[in-house]
Amino acid sequence: MFYGKATQLIEDAKAGRTKCHDRKLQQTSGCVLNFYLTVRVSTIRDAAVIYHGPLGCSSSSLGYREIFRSVPTELGRPANFELNWITTNLQQEDVVYGAGEKLKNAIFEAQKRYDPKAIFILTTCTSGIIGEDIEGAVAEVQPDVKAKIVPVHCEGVRSRLVQTGYDAFWHGVLKYLVREPKEKQEDLVNVASMLSYTWQDRLEIKRLLEKVGLRVNFVPEFASVEQFEQLSEAAVTAPLCPTYTDYISKGLKQEYGVPYFLYPSPVGIKNTDEWLRQIGKYTGKEEEIEALIEEEHETWVPRLEAIREELLNFKGNGERLEVLGSLGQGRLLSQIPYFDELGLKSSAALTQDFDNLILKDIEQMVSETGDFDVLVNTFQAAEQGHITRARDPDITLTCPFQGGAYKREKSVTRLHALRGDPDPWSLQNGYAGAIAYGEFIIQSLKNKSFESTLKQKTKDSYKDWWYKQPDPLYYLDKETSK
Repeated sequence: MFYGKATQLIEDAKAGRTKCHDRKLQQTSGCVLNFYLTVRVSTIRDAAVIYHGPLGCSSSSLGYREIFRSVPTELGRPANFELNWITTNLQQEDVVYGAGEKLKNAIFEAQKRYDPKAIFILTTCTSGIIGEDIEGAVAEVQPDVKAKIVPVHCEGVRSRLVQTGYDAFWHGVLKYLVREPKEKQEDLVNVASMLSYTWQDRLEIKRLLEKVGLRVNFVPEFASVEQFEQLSEAAVTAPLCPTYTDYISKGLKQEYGVPYFLYPSPVGIKNTDEWLRQIGKYTGKEEEIEALIEEEHETWVPRLEAIREELLNFKGNGERLEVLGSLGQGRLLSQIPYFDELGLKSSAALTQDFDNLILKDIEQMVSETGDFDVLVNTFQAAEQGHITRARDPDITLTCPFQGGAYKREKSVTRLHALRGDPDPWSLQNGYAGAIAYGEFIIQSLKNKSFESTLKQKTKDSYKDWWYKQPDPLYYLDKETSK
């Protein structure tokens, strides 16, 4: 956790002075297994998933079929999409005596029911705590199972950072699924996405790269097992978020020589330009990319300038609107410059994580866009509510289902859409995304019926004394610093 200037955070990180703190207050937390991972793995088209744990650990899969069913097949969503998953339903006696036989039986049952090309075994807190020999069970049954079995060690107690589950998934993919390249495909670009990017973003990226003769290998959502096998054959691995891409990108480079870059993400006009140029460098498409950028600018830049002018004139005095966004560190890098393009001011931001992975890039960003206050926490609603009340920004952006900032008169809207949202306003990537989200911001400023209703009809979540504290992390016990 951290609260202070971005320049101070950078200085502390470079000097090795960043610290972890034990919380005295924690309202909520995420699960390494369920928060990010299951929604991704369950969509792999010709695979099955086994939850090796109590029945409840598989509950998050129940709603994902419906979430993704909202994407029309006309937009390219596979028509035969089904979720293939089972659970070993561990009981008390399994904790005492082990559940290796249950796991083996589940593997055979998954093969029989679904005839998949891959079977992912997702571990849980229970299987992790009892020390279940997952690899031993896999080695024993693999010769008798047609599908490739992929263990993923993602038990919830593994880490306080839910992103660790994604790293565990990519480790399993690299170890068990990616094959030695048969031949390099110079027109193939790996694009690994994250939870908050939508189907519309996928369509925009596909549109841009296909215009210069490139093909996109989107993973993991709705990918086939063959697409994972071919990751080693791509010309480059391009990011949508460095935090969720670094493990697979570095692994493919180390094992198979596939080049990669982690920044920038294609959010906003400038970052999309640079994202495309990086891809062009590795695919030999530099000239085509420059022509594409020029063509796209003719269409989209005038519209961005119109949005910027409207936002700059919104207050009527030429003063920039203040925006407070709650971000992951990948979005922190991409959206602060994008807000600047829109003519918005970001004097503070929230991020759920920070590590040296982005240190060089955030230092460059601060040098270009200016210093700002940053709150690094795990999106605790009380702390978000505190900084929102103290800052009183014109626009507050939060993740879907995240509380703490809604009871206010000024604009509050979503930072990003849910994964299955097919509406054009869910778009944020590329040139079309820069315009779509800018127009979405304007709409949120003009229509505040949601905020007005909440302010009138709901009680405040926290007492006044909480908002009077000097900063959101005032309660930190420095004696517990590590």
